[in-house]
Amino acid sequence: MAALIEIVSVIGAAPTVVFDLERDVDVHAASLHGSQETATTSTGRRRLTLGDEVTFRARHLGLRWRMTSRITAYEPPYRFVDEQTQGPFSALRHEHLFRDVDGGTQMIDRLTVTAPLGPLGAVVTRALVAPYLRRLLKQRAAHIKHVAEAPCGQPDR
Repeated sequence: MAALIEIVSVIGAAPTVVFDLERDVDVHAASLHGSQETATTSTGRRRLTLGDEVTFRARHLGLRWRMTSRITAYEPPYRFVDEQTQGPFSALRHEHLFRDVDGGTQMIDRLTVTAPLGPLGAVVTRALVAPYLRRLLKQRAAHIKHVAEAPCGQPDR
């Protein structure tokens, strides 16, 4: 049984700016500095595009995690999707959506996660993992908003 998490943010910057920040692995790592997150891309590029893979390493919930995801859909500047290819979950799909709104962008993070271990995994996901991931997505969205709205467009990663 999958858990769906959706975070909606409004950011005072154009969709192209927000889209580029969301696919920048250095901005991603900076948004989650407390977890000692690192990101290594399959291509060496720092901004992900269709077919790229990225491996994240971090400490979450007191444990070391490693997950590799691939960009499986890419429609700049309005949508991209990354999906786990290796990692702790049976499945993880993260859809990033960007919509023009009055003078800015509505950013939607839609994360679907399925835990291993059948019914026990589903209970742990609903009780512990999903709320934790919701907090991480909110933290990441707040960081993207801060960087995108920085004066003179200078991101302070």
